[in-house]
Amino acid sequence: MSSPTAVLEAIGIGKSYGSNTVLDDVSLTVESGEVVCIIGPSGAGKSTFLRCLNRLEVPDAGEVWVGGEPMGFVLRGDKLHELTERQLSAQRARTAMVFQHFNLFPHLTVLGNIMEGPVRVQKRPAKVVRQEAVAILERVGLGDKVDAYPGQLSGGQRQRVAIARAVAMKPLFLLFDEPTSALDPELVGEVLAVMGDLARDGMTMLVVTHEMAFARQVADRVVFMAGGGIVEQGTAAEVLENPREPRTRQFLERVLA
Repeated sequence: MSSPTAVLEAIGIGKSYGSNTVLDDVSLTVESGEVVCIIGPSGAGKSTFLRCLNRLEVPDAGEVWVGGEPMGFVLRGDKLHELTERQLSAQRARTAMVFQHFNLFPHLTVLGNIMEGPVRVQKRPAKVVRQEAVAILERVGLGDKVDAYPGQLSGGQRQRVAIARAVAMKPLFLLFDEPTSALDPELVGEVLAVMGDLARDGMTMLVVTHEMAFARQVADRVVFMAGGGIVEQGTAAEVLENPREPRTRQFLERVLA
């Protein structure tokens, strides 16, 4: 990794499906404690890029380094050797992802959903994990939902459980794939408030979002993607209020209108 303080570095990521190139030579470095918001039109490759970072999608080209280690590989001498699926699952636990549609286990309680990863994947003591999980639920305003099932919760509550589940893994960083896009408008605020609290507490976050106000308030850096590549990046003020690139201005005019 080129930066000693980076927790994530993507170098030249490429991804195609048949003749459709979704990502073309995308590179991005995220520093510890940084909040990076990725914006752009549908089809820009934003979600695919996020999934390549934790190898839910295997990139066709490029490298991803997480905490100084190559994602999906182990470095022995000067050669990279591909990990087994079990080893990859353990490595992937250093990241945590919050999806659009929650992806909770419907047969587990809220507490069970949060404890599943730390206990089964990370092999941490259930008693300790339970105490931590209850504390995290209190933090996201769901301390009274410990024994509820996902089907008994609103969409906003389910997404807050998903965030709590991700935090419980104690990852190096959190990946958010449009976490409010599946929510009714009146429920968006409660999820963004939790994310804002995490950002203020110093959590490293990479967020694909259409919520421009959230990006303006919380992001240390905004990245605009279009056509499978990064068109422009900078501070929220630079990109959202005074974009350099015509493609960025065109997108913002359409979205903010």
